[in-house]
Amino acid sequence: MADESLIHDPKGGMPRLLAIMRALRDPAHGCPWDLEQDFASIAPYTIEEAYEVADAIAREDWEDLKGELGDLLFQSVFHAQMAEEAGYFRFDDVANTMSDKMVSRHPHVFGPESREKTAEQQTADWEKIKATERAGKTQNGVLDGVALGLPALMRAVKLQKRAARVGFDWPDDGQVLAKLTEEIAELKDARQNLSSDDVEDEFGDLLFVMANLARHWGIDPEAALRRANTKFTRRFHHIETRLAALGKTPEQSNLDEMDGYWNEARASDRAARAGKLSE
Repeated sequence: MADESLIHDPKGGMPRLLAIMRALRDPAHGCPWDLEQDFASIAPYTIEEAYEVADAIAREDWEDLKGELGDLLFQSVFHAQMAEEAGYFRFDDVANTMSDKMVSRHPHVFGPESREKTAEQQTADWEKIKATERAGKTQNGVLDGVALGLPALMRAVKLQKRAARVGFDWPDDGQVLAKLTEEIAELKDARQNLSSDDVEDEFGDLLFVMANLARHWGIDPEAALRRANTKFTRRFHHIETRLAALGKTPEQSNLDEMDGYWNEARASDRAARAGKLSE
């Protein structure tokens, strides 16, 4: 039976959340929807919640971040509860595994190694420790362990970083830019002469090289695309606002008119950026 006093305790903390999850999955008294779920059906929600955490951070909405982190934590609790029911592991095992990993990967904090290292040295040591961990899991291939479920751009960068560690990388960004030009030409040729599958293949190659260029320039391509999405949304909202003041909708406008308002928003963005630089 559920511990009702704990479930309704506003200061119950982590034990309260675990008790709520157990109650939701209780075969006799739980929620029908929660009982129908499995790892695969919940995984998309887990990914979505992680993005909502990133969105709250990008908006610097700290109150919203508190709620989004709670949503993401609940996803871990949900998976752990299903795992306990199946006899795989419990939530405490998840927490202990993470704790063991952090202690192992930070010998300069929790062990005998000196903390007098540069960030670059610590990153290199971190990667060596992770490589040892992968070897213990019989993941001996350079690219083993790069999760298939990652967003494609993020996975591309991780694959490229792994390959670069063993010397499979362009030595400078000039060669990456040359490859980018080559891939654009191949995409144009495929669009004119080849099948839709070939076009998709060449488009993927182009995106992969773009991710590689981002890596060489120290840019997070996922973050860059999120910023571009935000910028597009802001500028299109400006178009809608300007049209609404005229009693019009985008459907009642035309490309030339909307493009003019787009350029207004673009000029405003540039002025705001110049103002920041002059501060």
